This record gives sequence, structure tokens and C-alpha cells, in this order.
Amino acid sequence: MSGMRPTGKLHLGNYIGALANWVKLQDSGQYDCYFFIADVHALTTDYADTSKLAENVLEVAFDFLAAGLDPKRSTIFVQSHVNQHFELPMYLGMISPLGWLERVPSYKEMQENLTNKDLTTYGFLGYPVLMASDILLYQAQYVPVGQDQQAHVELTRELARRFNNFYKLNRRDVLPEPDVLLTPSPKLPGTDGRKMSKSYGNTILLSDPEPEVRHKLKTMVTDPARVRRKDPGDPDKCPVGDLHKVFSSPETMAKVYEGCRSADIGCIECKGWAADALVQVLNPIRERRAQLKDDEVEAILKDGSRRATVRAEQTMKEVRAAMQMP
Repeated sequence: MSGMRPTGKLHLGNYIGALANWVKLQDSGQYDCYFFIADVHALTTDYADTSKLAENVLEVAFDFLAAGLDPKRSTIFVQSHVNQHFELPMYLGMISPLGWLERVPSYKEMQENLTNKDLTTYGFLGYPVLMASDILLYQAQYVPVGQDQQAHVELTRELARRFNNFYKLNRRDVLPEPDVLLTPSPKLPGTDGRKMSKSYGNTILLSDPEPEVRHKLKTMVTDPARVRRKDPGDPDKCPVGDLHKVFSSPETMAKVYEGCRSADIGCIECKGWAADALVQVLNPIRERRAQLKDDEVEAILKDGSRRATVRAEQTMKEVRAAMQMP
């Protein structure tokens, strides 16, 4: 079980950080996978302007499918289309200690970073309860996350434990404590060397055409030690080197290390090799995306939301019965 906020078209950071791993989990055949577009989550910080929310939901769905998520093998749905995603957070919110919510690392971090937004809201404070409910609603065994998201899963486990302590159904626990399924999340810099993020305007989109990808790579910052062409550099200190580590072959990596450190290659040539590796990954995604139609994607989301509703209601029947609120 995992989800992603609808911020518009997805970029390489979204793909490497989560989406590519979701596709692998789906393709392994070991898991019953639920992947959702978290439009309600988006309201916790972006409540003031919802004019592009519906459009962004569709854009994310296009990228989900283009990247390889298969509606025949995974349940792909929109969070707000499943009413149980509103009901369970209300019940769990009744038993959530305020201190638990205030200690979540992202609570103060986002307040400090998003100073242009008023985040002193009930919805933002309760965001971890909403996230926990998303997981517990499907009685998920595993949550695929990177190292930085473990705190959210731990809070989910604590809330499940607290619920099960208060409420039993025929003397058994209703909400299983999910385990973290750690997924590799390699460093992926944007074109300015910082973390790839739309807020920085430094992204490479999954839907970018090849000429655009190559243009963005040409403008990418490199090792500051390479002021002139003859200056040696270090790929381990270069954002382009970080891209090579994720996308390039061992043979290309060997050429990059040798050529950069000896100044036998220039940054333009090195960026060209990185672009070659990127377009090999992105071109098939972009081509699949171009074949999808709006009504087809909307139908997939509608069917996925229906299937998710059926599964979520199974859990809610047990929750209501355990709380003696049938």
C-alpha cells in the first residue's frame, strides 16, 4: 500500500524514489498491491487553491500507467473516491494523542520550509492520522517507503496498537501493524544540484521529449572544481555523476571516472552520455503515455476506486463492530 500526491506530471525523482519500486513489487507477483493518488493529502498544505487538483490527478494517473503500473495486477485509485478514507481517520483521530502528532519529524520541518503557507490547521496536524488510515484501511502488511518515511509507518503501528488495545472483535485484533518494506532511494539531484523538486524548478519530467531532456542536461551544474576544460574533476562531487550512478552502465561509469579525473573528457561530453542513459529509460515511458486517452484513464481510476471501496468496506465493517458502532 502506497500513494503519491497529485502535484502534476511526475519527474525522475518521483520515479526513482517510489514509482519504479512500485512497478517492481507489482511485477514480482508476491504482493496484492494498492496504489493511490492522494488528493486529500494535497489539501493538507495546498487547500487555498484547488483549481488544478482534478487536472493534476489525471496527470499523475497517466504517469502511473506509463511507468508500468498495471490495473489488472494492481488496484489504482483516487483517495477521495473511496469514502472510507474519510471515515477511518475520524475514528482514529478520536484516540490519537496530540503529542504523537506534534512529534512527527515532518510536522515542524514543513512548517519551517513552507513559510508562505498557513499550516496551523486541523488538517495539517492530523495529516499523520490520515496517512495511517490509508494504510490500515486495507489491513496492509507492508508499506514500501524510503528511510525518511519510517517515522510515519511507526506512528501507524502505534495507532493500530492503541486501537487494538481499546477495541477487539471476538477477542482478536482488527488492525494489523504494518511492516516497513524499505526500498532503495538513491540520491537524485535536479539540474541545479539540489534535490529534484518542482518547487525548485529543477526537474526532468517523465513526459519530457528527448530534445528537452538533452537541453536540460546541458544546463546542469557540474563539479565546481572544473572551472576550465583542462581542470580535473570528481564524479563523486558532481550532480551529473550522481545521475550516471543511477542510470548509466558500468562501462559508461568507468569512462566517466577515468575521463573526468584525468580531464580527458569535458563536461558537455559527460552530460551527453548521461542524456543517452536517461532517454533509454524515458522514451518508452513517454511513448506509452502518448497512447493513453483521458476516458481510458478515467475508467481505470473509476474501476480501481470501486475495487478499493469493496476492500476498504470489509475493514470498516470490522472496525465499526469492534467499536460497537455497527
